[in-house]
Amino acid sequence: MPRVAVRQANLREHNLGLVLDLIVRAPRPPSRAEIATATGLTRATVSVLVDRLIAGHLVTELDPLPAQRAGRPAVPLVPTAGTVAGVGLEVNVDYLAVRVQDLTATQLAGRIETGDFRRSDPATVLHRLAELFAAVVQDRPVAAVCVAVPGLVDRVGGVLRLAPNLGWRDVDVAAVLTSHPALRAVGVRIDNEATLGARAEVEVRRDGGSFIYVSGEVGIGGALVQDGAVHSGRHGWSGEIGHTAVDPDGPPCACGSSGCLEQYAGKDALFAAAGLDQDLPVTALIEQVDGGDGRARVAVDTAARALGIALANAINLVDVDTVVLGGIYRPLAPLLTPGISAQLRRRVLSAPWRQVTLDPASAQEPAALHGASWAALSTVLDDPDGWLGLLPTD
Repeated sequence: MPRVAVRQANLREHNLGLVLDLIVRAPRPPSRAEIATATGLTRATVSVLVDRLIAGHLVTELDPLPAQRAGRPAVPLVPTAGTVAGVGLEVNVDYLAVRVQDLTATQLAGRIETGDFRRSDPATVLHRLAELFAAVVQDRPVAAVCVAVPGLVDRVGGVLRLAPNLGWRDVDVAAVLTSHPALRAVGVRIDNEATLGARAEVEVRRDGGSFIYVSGEVGIGGALVQDGAVHSGRHGWSGEIGHTAVDPDGPPCACGSSGCLEQYAGKDALFAAAGLDQDLPVTALIEQVDGGDGRARVAVDTAARALGIALANAINLVDVDTVVLGGIYRPLAPLLTPGISAQLRRRVLSAPWRQVTLDPASAQEPAALHGASWAALSTVLDDPDGWLGLLPTD
């Protein structure tokens, strides 16, 4: 394969992004020397790059650490707070949400508005989401916007192809949003909510691990994370674990199939089986089970069995040792884990030689909204050079 020449300017831009990314994601503030060791760049090169990031208001120096030996004391480096924001938006079946986040992962502003968006009009809902964006963001410098949606997103065209629980099909979400004056000058992308939830989990864990992420709401989404990277398939359509069949002869699903996992372990199905109103919080279900309600206990056990079957199929295919339970499954994890584990022991072919760990999600809910904020900030992390000199000094 022929070698391709790389312009020196492109190499500098790449290294600038490499250094900023390391500072943003480091478990503790690194020094220039530590960055040089971690990246393989020379100390002189790192110093030049860091000085550019400081001058561009993307990185800030902390007070020097006490010297441990002769020489200059180490100066810890942190991302600058509040200068540039990534905005996550989310459309879900029962809420709209906005989160404004800076490079320190601090929420600068946010809002969640509840409602019932089943079989809703996309233009009306997205116009309301744009209004929420305008009210929350105001005049902050925005790097980009990422929208989390519960359905199949065409990675190439950026179109929401199908969101069964919203009743939406072939909606160009970005085009509708950018028709609003508040979003006309902002780059907007969309992604699946479970994919972004998995990204939020990756950002919290930062251990380069591999796991299946499964998030329960009205629908059920999933994502595969391998070595710290979220994989969503060639078209971006993988992870629809909620629409895998756990009983081919089961009840019909909004997707057009039957016996889908969602019909046993989605929030609506779970609450209906437990005899609970759909508008109640998940704590109501936990209280019913803890109080000895037999119907609620059966509903949870049925959901756990269905989840175990679906997850066993996934683990047999992709070979991971960890499942992360997000959404409503996070607080329900103590109730669900025994039933899921029983199915994994029975159905995972490699079960005699390894144990699959079931972890409640570490990312704060709504995880997809947090993941969307990080995805929006990738515009800065991938190309910090484009932001140097553009940010306010205050």
